[in-house]
Amino acid sequence: MTGTGGVSGGVLRDGWSLRDFVSRRRDRLRGTHPTTVLRRLRAGVLAMVLATALLYLLVSAQAGRQITAAKRTDAAVRNLGDAREEAARATTALRNAAGTGEVALIGTGTEFANATARVNSLVTSATEGNADGQQGLIQIQFVQGQLTTSVQLADTAVRDYDRSGPAGLNAALQALTAPREQDRVTKRPIPYTGGLLNSLADLQQQQRDALGRQQNSNWLDPAHVWALLVGPAFVMLLCVLATADVVARSFRRYVSPRLLLALLATAAVGVTTSVLCRYAAGRLTGHTPFAAPWTTALALALLAAAGVLAWLAYRPRLAEYRFPRS
Repeated sequence: MTGTGGVSGGVLRDGWSLRDFVSRRRDRLRGTHPTTVLRRLRAGVLAMVLATALLYLLVSAQAGRQITAAKRTDAAVRNLGDAREEAARATTALRNAAGTGEVALIGTGTEFANATARVNSLVTSATEGNADGQQGLIQIQFVQGQLTTSVQLADTAVRDYDRSGPAGLNAALQALTAPREQDRVTKRPIPYTGGLLNSLADLQQQQRDALGRQQNSNWLDPAHVWALLVGPAFVMLLCVLATADVVARSFRRYVSPRLLLALLATAAVGVTTSVLCRYAAGRLTGHTPFAAPWTTALALALLAAAGVLAWLAYRPRLAEYRFPRS
């Protein structure tokens, strides 16, 4: 059965076969005047230069924003590591105070107070780099609550030491150092079920996992970035090759070096930006050069020059009105 407007059984409308259709299209393209073909190719080349400029602005903005957020998360991960070290110092200070047997007289000591204060400050700072949304904020608040509870237990143990003895200090130490509970089936530790030290480690790992997701987002993924920034240059290469073929067959000339320079400049912007983007994503302590104002100005200037070179490259041939030679 033959359709009225499409292909059915290899036959097109009006009884044409698919082979006849392709042959007619090929003959029509061959019969097109070379200057018309060159104008179309020039439009394609200029469109790819413009596409590279637009995609450069898009990728640099989005990737720069993603890397900035990842830097904050990286700082939060480091702050939580420092907080865990301070919590360990607070635990040691509390054990030393308990070992003196004079807790009612000397209290928990200034080292314990200073260490717990630094823990609170570092965890609060880590909140600014939270990359796990509401869930991360909940766990940060949970850890802060554990810290408050540990300090209160220690202060209560000091006040009631004459009545409760070492039991109160042991409870405070347990709040700091308790191990995680284990899943009954898998026997794996359950996060946030231990003392403050283990909860800080769980929180740090949670933020580290979120950081990994940030660094592997689509805007920083090499496959996506290269496809966006180098893809137009590849299409432009095909247009340049087609131009070289038309100029050689119809004008008996070589393709203009200006067109090759335009291709090189366009590809250089895409490739360089892709490399710098991944480099910055892997080294969060440095700057993001591909998103800097001077880099953006330089990239856009190169692409503008590529557009001018491409326009000038086609101009001599389009100025001629010569039919294809047999």
